[in-house]
Amino acid sequence: MNTTERSLNFIEHIIEEDLKNGFSKESLRFRFPPEPNGYLHIGHASSICLNFGLGDRYGAPVNLRFDDTNPAKEEQEYVDAIKKDVSWLGFEWDKECYASDYFQQLYDWAIQLIEQGKAYVDSQDAATIAEQKGTPTQKGSNSPFRDRSVSENLQLFREMKAGVHESGAHVLRAKISMGASNMLMRDPIIYRILHKSHHRTGNEWCIYPMYDWTHGESDYLEQVSHSFCTLEFAMHRELYDWFLDQVVEPNKVRPKQREFARRNFSHTVVSKRKLLQLVQEGVVNGWDDPRMPTISGLRRRGYTPESLVNFANTIGIAKRENVVDVSLLDFTLREHLNKVAPRVMGVLRPLKVEITNYPEDQSELLSAENNPEDPAAGFREMPFSRHLFIEQEDFKEEANRKFFRLKLGGEVRLKNGYIIKAESCTKDTEGNVIAVQCTYDPLSKSGSGTEESLRKVKGTLHWVSQQEALEVKVRLYDRLFTDPTPDAHKEADFMDFVNPNSLEEITAYVEPSLASAKEGDHFQFQRMGYFVVDKESQPQALIFNKTTGLRDAWAKLENQD
Repeated sequence: MNTTERSLNFIEHIIEEDLKNGFSKESLRFRFPPEPNGYLHIGHASSICLNFGLGDRYGAPVNLRFDDTNPAKEEQEYVDAIKKDVSWLGFEWDKECYASDYFQQLYDWAIQLIEQGKAYVDSQDAATIAEQKGTPTQKGSNSPFRDRSVSENLQLFREMKAGVHESGAHVLRAKISMGASNMLMRDPIIYRILHKSHHRTGNEWCIYPMYDWTHGESDYLEQVSHSFCTLEFAMHRELYDWFLDQVVEPNKVRPKQREFARRNFSHTVVSKRKLLQLVQEGVVNGWDDPRMPTISGLRRRGYTPESLVNFANTIGIAKRENVVDVSLLDFTLREHLNKVAPRVMGVLRPLKVEITNYPEDQSELLSAENNPEDPAAGFREMPFSRHLFIEQEDFKEEANRKFFRLKLGGEVRLKNGYIIKAESCTKDTEGNVIAVQCTYDPLSKSGSGTEESLRKVKGTLHWVSQQEALEVKVRLYDRLFTDPTPDAHKEADFMDFVNPNSLEEITAYVEPSLASAKEGDHFQFQRMGYFVVDKESQPQALIFNKTTGLRDAWAKLENQD
């Protein structure tokens, strides 16, 4: 991509400056480094698009590296899900790497640190070590084990690796400075004992490297040129560089860490811990529940990779954190689905309509355009008969002049069909309308070319023929949280803002052309919104998830407040 096509963001300015200062373009390499301890969410999508987008822009390779150093929380299930998500977004990685690939090298380097007097084994418990760290305004104090001899440290560390000691008995710490202004530099922990089976290495290791020790050294081993992290790692940069100082060799690419702001999103949470809580407490039905902000949940909800990539590119990256309204994501989604989703008829809350002057034993096929945005999509045929379904909300016995749908004595056009007039209605014992009797104008058929077919009426309704309609299950989703920032309240738990009405399951009726619809197929139910076939759907028992409406319903509600 030509770098002059648009203005550069600050990350690209960093790269451009490095290139001007003699850095070889051939040495550029980026990486996306998720920890496989959960499913990726919408925030990760921005990071994916950043790193792989830089790869596309500069013609540079991008690694997918799994920072798998905590077997207590990491699983192969998450690895597989992450790979699927990145591929689904349309990106290809150059190398698939794992921090666990480097366990032996990291261990060997730790041995070197001990031999150089730059690391020691601390036998205190975690609480004591934390207390000795001091505060941002008060220096820390040295561990009583800080001056252990090299030989004792080597023996203890090798015993740790051999499994001689229990979890928590010892840690290996870097010997830097307990008086450093950056508390992360106050003798950080490099290794801890953890007797857990690893999803790749099994029980080969019982000591595992900490993130700070692993991340920069992994970047170096992979010859990553630029390591982009979110702002919470800004304070880690000094330690990142210190660790690199201990291992970097001449004529090797030295990775550069730089930070960008994490994107927060309204009406949701993206903390893996909190997402896991939603799953474990049954608030949602798994990581890919369509209400979840996970990429797999968004995919199941019906979001497209094109819309997510466009969304990430639209919000861009910044140096300061802010909250992005999720309605912007829906905007990019509608923009894409409007171009590609076939138009169909689906009635969500059916009301029976009988056209009394249409022959009882007659039916016909009406032509309907599949997608006006795509002429190549062609046309389909829809059955029309005496007995139809329309939406309950599309009929009122009496209504004011601003109600342009069906009312007694009023006329509407049936989409792609005829003009009908409501003559009477039938009610149940509680006074609810359960059927409407209408007459139709046989000369008003859409596209017939007659004078009556050109007659204008103010309302147009969607419908399906009762006899041929397919009965389906539809899941209507709303925002999972009622508050724009559910995890930003000190006086309340984020779970207090869970929307009790975030899911409604209904029985609906759709036109018969959908009989062959399969998982992941997108449709626009005319006048109702965009829907996608769910993974639990069966050929004779279709399930549709509502992806989004044709417009932002929440914006209308919020403007009324």
